[in-house]
Amino acid sequence: MQILRRIGIILVWFAGPVFVFAAANKNDPYLILLRGPGNIVLAIASIIAVVMLIRRGYWRRGIAGGLLILLWCLPSLSMLGAHASFEWRKRSVLQTDAAQARSLGRHFVVGYSSFPEVAVLAEKGLISGVYITRHNIAGSSAAHLKEEIAALQEKRRAAGLPPLMVAADQEGGIVSHLAPPLTKLPALSTLAGLAPDIRAKKAEAFGRVHGQELAALGVNQNLAPVLDIRPELKRNRFDFNTLIGQRAISDDPAIVADIARAYVNGLEASGVGATVKHFPGLGRVRTDTHHFSADLDTPLEELEASDWIPFRKVLAGSKAQLMIGHVTLTSVDPDRPASHSRRVVDGIVRKKWNYQGVVMTDDLVMGAIYQRNVCTAVVEALNAGVDLLLVAFDGAQFYRIFGCAVAASAEGRLDSAMLGDSEVRLKWAFPGECQKHDVPGECTMPLRLGSATGG
Repeated sequence: MQILRRIGIILVWFAGPVFVFAAANKNDPYLILLRGPGNIVLAIASIIAVVMLIRRGYWRRGIAGGLLILLWCLPSLSMLGAHASFEWRKRSVLQTDAAQARSLGRHFVVGYSSFPEVAVLAEKGLISGVYITRHNIAGSSAAHLKEEIAALQEKRRAAGLPPLMVAADQEGGIVSHLAPPLTKLPALSTLAGLAPDIRAKKAEAFGRVHGQELAALGVNQNLAPVLDIRPELKRNRFDFNTLIGQRAISDDPAIVADIARAYVNGLEASGVGATVKHFPGLGRVRTDTHHFSADLDTPLEELEASDWIPFRKVLAGSKAQLMIGHVTLTSVDPDRPASHSRRVVDGIVRKKWNYQGVVMTDDLVMGAIYQRNVCTAVVEALNAGVDLLLVAFDGAQFYRIFGCAVAASAEGRLDSAMLGDSEVRLKWAFPGECQKHDVPGECTMPLRLGSATGG
């Protein structure tokens, strides 16, 4: 019995720091499951622990006993501190000057759990779009989600702001976040073995189904299709979340391009935009950017001749946007992921490819970015020519990320020329924004802003 008691005390000593850490970092995206009821359970558990220690007389057992009680008082105090810090940051963002809010807000697309909270962001112009996923429809209905999206758009109209971009991940296969209630279609990879004319016809039909159903909800941008080349079997052993081997269309760039282009045609014919992803490609990397940094060491010549063919062909033949992943293209910029590399975005995509459509980052709430310096990533992405910054998995991180942009703007660290070019691209891509302007030609794509060349 004495041994069990000692083991119990050791466990209490070890558990204390764990509770303190969780409480102090309760707003971290990795601890998102602790939010809401989880926070309450954490606080109650720490209070019960303090009460039990006091009742057992640990306050009379010298310094060690007193320290143990103090240790278990810290989780509640740490939680209060973390909450106060979050609310202060949130208040600061919501009080951003109206002109600056709308200027910077056009670059942010945010996921959300609370409709009232995201409605405020939409009304103030702090965001230009929302990201809809399975938790927005869980326990609800398509009709309710449609009403919610319509209500957000009405708030935008009332505030004199352009319509929101409403984005979703509806690829087919394992990434069908709105199915059900939408139709659960197979992955595009299931078409790869068909004859060219048949697979193109079926791919376009898939795109039309997705497009029509998304448009009916009020979703106007689908974050699909995936253009990454399928990796060799078991190459990416540490791919826990991306699962690119199951999502990639084929290991043949020509087949990927043909199926993806037809699918995008189907989406666009239904009034929904496409976003091809995840340039510069995830098929060759060995780690998952949801959690870790990832390097792409393949020479540029080989990428241009294989992995990048689908991107260039689809971008050249459609109005698709381009999503940049958090992979480090080591031969071009070994110091930062492609998503905020000026050498990659401006050097390759804009200047070499002459693609002047909208470029969006992959979710900034990923380990490859968030566990490094997210503020640096925000500033460098905007200065690199990225148009939209995606904050999807944990929308609460928006306040921190937007605060980074505000601070950089105040300190003169944002490239005004790059922001100006981005503003033109966004107005051209989203005609609703042009309705707010009277300057002749302001929303006409300048001659220097062309489309991607094929190859």
